Amino acid sequence: MSLVKTGRFVGKFRHNLDEKGRLTMPAAWRPDVESSANAFLALPISDGSIAIYPPKMAAKLEEAIAQVPLEDAEGQMAVTELLDGAQDLSCDKQGRIKLNDSLIEGANLKKGAVLLGKVATFSIYSEELYESMLAGKPTDKAARAAIFKRFGI
Repeated sequence: MSLVKTGRFVGKFRHNLDEKGRLTMPAAWRPDVESSANAFLALPISDGSIAIYPPKMAAKLEEAIAQVPLEDAEGQMAVTELLDGAQDLSCDKQGRIKLNDSLIEGANLKKGAVLLGKVATFSIYSEELYESMLAGKPTDKAARAAIFKRFGI
């Protein structure tokens, strides 16, 4: 079976965090529980969100990190900071992932969370952070097109 039922992470979903720190993944995003695709990497992001990498993206990150020379103190410190709060996780049979306390606190997750698909990955935001992002100044179409062009989109 494919990584996820749709083959990619798309859409926005709102789910509640339970008392044990578990969050339900959208059904279309869930891999088979017994599959090798059921191994995610959670990374705290400086904007206050959590990035969730499936195995394919985690492997790309691992390759990139392996290129940072041990003698590059600045590079190694950046890697340390990136991975300091990282967590490996997987879906249970009910489609839930369990976030550790560090990720929950760092993302200021209380009860509600917004899961936002970003095609190859997805992000988890507190409701407050997501709403404040939406309330920010909207990007005009020309500026957005220029940003996409920079990345070949």
